Amino acid sequence: MKKFITLALLTISISAFAQNKGKALLNEVSAKVKSYKNISLDFKYTLENTSENVKQETKGDVVMQGEKYRLNILGITRLFDGKKLYSISPEDEEVTVSAESEDDSNAITPSKMLSFYEEGYTYKLDIEQNINGRKIQYVKLTPIDSNSEIKTIHLGVDAQTKNIYNLIQVGKNGTKTTLTVNSFKTDTPLSKTLFTFDASKYSDYYINNLD
Repeated sequence: MKKFITLALLTISISAFAQNKGKALLNEVSAKVKSYKNISLDFKYTLENTSENVKQETKGDVVMQGEKYRLNILGITRLFDGKKLYSISPEDEEVTVSAESEDDSNAITPSKMLSFYEEGYTYKLDIEQNINGRKIQYVKLTPIDSNSEIKTIHLGVDAQTKNIYNLIQVGKNGTKTTLTVNSFKTDTPLSKTLFTFDASKYSDYYINNLD
């Protein structure tokens, strides 16, 4: 019985250590992110669902400054000026204007991508991998909300720079989405109008106001 109790206490201690180390690492990442004036990323986005025989890959780029962002993906530009979200589709010659929804707590928007993990999850230090000469330390995140559509998230952190390398999200429906950062730049000079929607450039577009 004493051996059993000792083993149980050891297991709990190791688990608590892994959780504390995972949280400590993410705190370092958060502090690093908040120290930047702006962040520019080029990334690859992959969606897989083996049971549905689905695999999609695409590339994109995003510039973030505080809550504001300019995201280019799948031929569409999503521009958030801090109040309104503009989805610009050259193919459809249409601009959809809306308020960025806060209703979907599972949604990881560009402005949340580097900070979403700060609340709502339990943390556990996971495996470390050597990827192209870089040590990537993974932290496993599990939603506290049992009704969340997310099963787990693995956040890969560059052990040297403390910047996020990739994010692997597994849904309860079996869908796996992976976002891998190919280029990470910070504090670059930005145009003052980068996050401003200029309606004059889209005079021939249909403006769809959802609010």
